[in-house]
Amino acid sequence: MAAVVGVGVRSWSWPVPPPKYKSSSSSRINASFSWEPNQKRSSSSHHQVFTFPVTSSSSSSSESNNIITISFVSSISEIPSTEWDACALDATGHHKYNPFLSHAFLSTLEHSQSAVKDKGWTPHHMIAQDQSNHILAVVPLYLKTHSYGEFVFDHSWANAYYNYGSSYYPKLQSCVPFTPVTGPRILLRHTSFQDLVFDSILSAIKDLTLISRLSSFHVTFPSQNQWHKFTQKGFLPRIGMQYHWTNRNYKNFDEFLMDLKHNKRKKIRQERNKVAAQNLLMKRLRGYEIKAKHWDSFYTFYRNTTDNKWGTPFLTREFFHEMGSKMGDQVLLIVAEDAGELVGGALNLIGGDTLFGRLWGCQPETYYPFLHFEACYYQAIEAGIELNLKTVEAGAQGEHKIERGYLPVTTYSCHYLIDEEFSKAIEDFLVRETTQVKMVMKLLHDSGPFKEGVF
Repeated sequence: MAAVVGVGVRSWSWPVPPPKYKSSSSSRINASFSWEPNQKRSSSSHHQVFTFPVTSSSSSSSESNNIITISFVSSISEIPSTEWDACALDATGHHKYNPFLSHAFLSTLEHSQSAVKDKGWTPHHMIAQDQSNHILAVVPLYLKTHSYGEFVFDHSWANAYYNYGSSYYPKLQSCVPFTPVTGPRILLRHTSFQDLVFDSILSAIKDLTLISRLSSFHVTFPSQNQWHKFTQKGFLPRIGMQYHWTNRNYKNFDEFLMDLKHNKRKKIRQERNKVAAQNLLMKRLRGYEIKAKHWDSFYTFYRNTTDNKWGTPFLTREFFHEMGSKMGDQVLLIVAEDAGELVGGALNLIGGDTLFGRLWGCQPETYYPFLHFEACYYQAIEAGIELNLKTVEAGAQGEHKIERGYLPVTTYSCHYLIDEEFSKAIEDFLVRETTQVKMVMKLLHDSGPFKEGVF
């Protein structure tokens, strides 16, 4: 897939015209700061305020005179957890509850010094309120000084911007840091005028990008529905793919295997038998079963993975301990023991109908053949069946997941770039990239591991 996402943006060259900017001009703005050339942030940046009148004819009399106020905070701790979580739950529904959008998860990233300014992730969360200060919506939002930890790759865009004579960073990003998990990004409460709140937030996003002198605003892994709404308002659409496993009401793992082609079924059984032959004990731990020693070991595994793959270890040891404490039974830690010693593991979070597999690692300088597949994929499938979940979402990349029952699905992102000529060049690139991604996904589906007629 590297060839797909890296099509030659880097080779562009053209005269540098003066930037062409457009403001949405539908809001009243009280902006008390601007970005300086050295990209340092004013201490009063959180005083930005955008206001929008509610003028829907379908609203009640009291609502039609309402004012939507949009402001920003520099830490999610400034927003009550009950208010944030109410927005997240209304946005997803109970059956689609997404633990990565919870106040507990996002606040842990900040408290543990994992997603903070010093690491290029400055929190700048957006809040929409009515004139009685009731929270109508929240948006997880970060000022980024690099493009790491996003899983939607725009490094070539940054290089092209540099060659173009402009600075791509800082940029604004609405996402879950370090987590390529799909979900709504504008977390809306249920109201009769929530569409107006959504549109007001989009207008504020555009104005914020403009008045802050930023190159761009990016929304990564939004829900398909919100992705359509963003693109209808002028954001550039982009697609990618991940690999997900779907539960067809299986009673056990063997029943799942019977849906596979014979050679794929045989290979999986052989791999699982080879793990068992190494005298590894696999455990699935939740909530109080996960002790401090497990998190200390898993942090070692995580650091081993980032070190071996030239990654940046954004997550701190404190992150894992605090997340486990705050999120309880929503956490599923799959571990492998060798003679009582923890030697590998995979971190998962449990949502409304989905098991989200996210991090994997093993003890340094050890190798257990097929342990990665067992911990990350097969144990996750067994857990998904036991918990009666619809999907196991195994994260980004990895075509090796396909022959193990995980099929490609479409993911989404959308992008708003201030400079019009640069935006047009990116738009042209994305049209070509989208065609290639769709073609690759069809090829992968057609050569999938399942018997004919299963999917």
